Amino acid sequence: MKKVFKITGITLLTILLLLIAIPFAFQSKIKEIVKRTINQNINAHVEFSDVNLSFLKRFPQAQVDVTDLIITNFAPFKNETLATAKSISLDMSIKELFKKPSEDPIVVNEIYLEEALITLKTNKKGETNFDIFKDSEDNPETAQNSSKGFTLDVKDYAIDNSAITYLDESTNLTFYITELNHSGKGTFSGDLSELDTKTSARMSLKIDSTEYLSNNNIKLEALIGLDLPNNKYSFKENKAHINQLPLEFQGYVQLLEDGQEIDITFENSGSDFKDFLAIIPETYSKNLDQVETSGNFKIKGIIKGIITDETIPTLNINMTSNNAAFKYPDLPKSVEDISINASVINTTGKTDDTYIDLQTLNFKIDQDVFKSSAAIKNLTSNINVEANIDGVLNLANLSKAYPIDFKTDLTGILITKLATNFDMDAIENNAYQRIKSNGNLNIKGFKYTSEDLVNPIEISEATIAFNPGTIKLNKFNASTGKSDINANGTINNLLAFIFSDKKLQGDFNVNSNAFYLSDFIKESSSNNPEEQKTNTSEIFKIPDFLDCTIQANAKTVVYDNLNLENVQGTLIIKDQQASLKNMTTDIFNGKLAVIGNISTQKETPTFNINLGAANFDISTAFKDLELLQALAPIAKVLEGKLNSTISLNGNLDDQFTPDLETVSGEAFAELLTTNIQTENSKILNSISNTLKFIDLNKLDLKDLKTNVTFKDGLVNIEPFTIKYQDIHIRINGTHGFNKNINYNIVFDVPATYLGNDINRLIGKINDPKVNKTSIPVTANITGSFNNPTIKTDLSSAVKELTKQLIEIEKQKLLNQGSNAIKDFLEGISEESNNTNQDTTAIKNDTIKTNNTINNSIKDILGGLLSGKKNKKDSIQ
Repeated sequence: MKKVFKITGITLLTILLLLIAIPFAFQSKIKEIVKRTINQNINAHVEFSDVNLSFLKRFPQAQVDVTDLIITNFAPFKNETLATAKSISLDMSIKELFKKPSEDPIVVNEIYLEEALITLKTNKKGETNFDIFKDSEDNPETAQNSSKGFTLDVKDYAIDNSAITYLDESTNLTFYITELNHSGKGTFSGDLSELDTKTSARMSLKIDSTEYLSNNNIKLEALIGLDLPNNKYSFKENKAHINQLPLEFQGYVQLLEDGQEIDITFENSGSDFKDFLAIIPETYSKNLDQVETSGNFKIKGIIKGIITDETIPTLNINMTSNNAAFKYPDLPKSVEDISINASVINTTGKTDDTYIDLQTLNFKIDQDVFKSSAAIKNLTSNINVEANIDGVLNLANLSKAYPIDFKTDLTGILITKLATNFDMDAIENNAYQRIKSNGNLNIKGFKYTSEDLVNPIEISEATIAFNPGTIKLNKFNASTGKSDINANGTINNLLAFIFSDKKLQGDFNVNSNAFYLSDFIKESSSNNPEEQKTNTSEIFKIPDFLDCTIQANAKTVVYDNLNLENVQGTLIIKDQQASLKNMTTDIFNGKLAVIGNISTQKETPTFNINLGAANFDISTAFKDLELLQALAPIAKVLEGKLNSTISLNGNLDDQFTPDLETVSGEAFAELLTTNIQTENSKILNSISNTLKFIDLNKLDLKDLKTNVTFKDGLVNIEPFTIKYQDIHIRINGTHGFNKNINYNIVFDVPATYLGNDINRLIGKINDPKVNKTSIPVTANITGSFNNPTIKTDLSSAVKELTKQLIEIEKQKLLNQGSNAIKDFLEGISEESNNTNQDTTAIKNDTIKTNNTINNSIKDILGGLLSGKKNKKDSIQ
């Protein structure tokens, strides 16, 4: 007995080892079969990380696992991914692995697909990315070996946690299936058989900008009859759920050579109005278990006909409800007197003849009754809409009767009576004569709050009148924070804005008693200046849907710390850009004109503005306006009037004020009447202390004109000249917005201002030309406005002037001495000719006279050339 157990154990162990070892021997063969089958049948690039064979996982069956499958398209969808799969498992008999390629095809019994992502596309030319199977007629090798690949004798299959996307660019259709789990049991080997399937998924369908299904939960249990020779698939005992709406359907789908034949009928199994709420995605309808309903609801339909490139099945789908009501247990209000009668109809099989007929959609909340009807035709081409709306809605009651998750609470009364008829072509092409609307819409007591708004917007009343071709805003009274807005005007394309991607066009008149920019711009949540610069998520953006012209008139506009009075002008908003034209305002006791634009097209807002200032009060303007302080910090000590033109551009920060580090441009200024308060400026005080001969308080700056240019935070002052008494002062240089300075000031100083010794020399010379002599004294100012450093060349200039005056005096005295000697000698000569005095006496007299002359010359030259030194000049 022990020997038997031993032999049995050794045998089982040997079999187990063989089951483990044999797959390694067949691994290359399996890879070869997979690659050969792919190359023979697929016209695409296919990759997989590995192919594994196991005899143990599904014993006595063999299991082949293909992992990390990727299928990539060739042109015209080159390098686009068609499908990926985490794994594909194929179960088959072990004997199938020993078949030669020339023998019968390999039979696969079970297939399992896990985490597959499939993207199907049809481009505008009608080309598809999923037509990747090779045509056997065009490929002799494929035709010869088509029966030598895989075949299916499926008994069980499953698709787990997968997704399918279909994108049709020609019809602008998008179809998504996510969270797909599908399984089936049956066989495909017989001519007639059945397949038992279960499916669950979420489905979304969007055509153009209309979403027909939005992540709807779909469940299907279907017993499908298979008639393979005739390609006919019949639905038996089928139950489906769309969200929580139960449907039963029957019929068949048959594949034809040039299309498909469909004959399906369906209807909801019950008739409770709760079935209607179940159509709405659960995200919005919430839990329906405790909802109280009354009234009926019925949906039924027939889809019958042939699908080809030219036709679709006829449709007759109808949804009705009468005298229905519902109430959610946690909400205070109920919706009552609900009547619905809606149909989707096509009687010809032509796509363009499909239409939606909403004969009735009525309901009541409290005492507010809302009635509507509509007919929508030409769904696939030029959609035509004819609608009537007549009703009253208390917006606050919407969230009290239905679990709508508004981001904010709505309040206000909406009253409308409107009839409209239009087609999409007319909207797209602004053919207003084909847009026929008549009626009125009135909103009262509307209040809207949002995290994106600084303050709630409150519309006390708004009235819109609909006329054929135009829509008039007759009244719009609103407020937010401390700001009020009153407007009227004309809206050119409201329907185009609502139903398509057109911009809202119009012309408006806007008036305001007080408009605070801070009511519309949120402050950054960060206290870090660097984070504020980079945090653009809260920066105000001009809405990109606006294309309008606004005539503005505001008594007071408060911008940062500025109060602008009597603001008037034209504002043109388009493409996220606001253009200002003929904008004027009273500010700084003067007048300001503005022309330019502000743009929020890029991540960082920009501006390009021309300013014209007339009769500005200088001290007020340069105290309150940071930009002017940066351009001319010294001007804060001036008192008087200013005319100026400034052209500038740059970036705006998150408070919509100029970022000075990015500002560049040029400015021209003309001072009208000014007084100077030097005690308010460290620079002027330093100059006065250094140069005693000038009193800057007495400067005359009237009619001064100067130009500056600025870029990258640096202001360049072009040379200009001012006058102090008989001193001309030339100024130029640069300073930064950071208050660093580098100025050069040249004073043309008359010599008489440079001390007593200089004046004595000038007095001795007594020459009118010398009396008017002046020298340039240069002062270089560096450092900053609050801590200036002043260097002058005054000492060297005075020394040089002193040398020049001494030289002039020497020349003058020399000239005076030479003339005296000449006159004296001429006198002696004349006397010797006219007298007969004794020769000795004459000789003695001549010697005496010559000594006197020599002494006089010596005294003169000695005074100039002796080694005497005067006291050092004092400078005042």
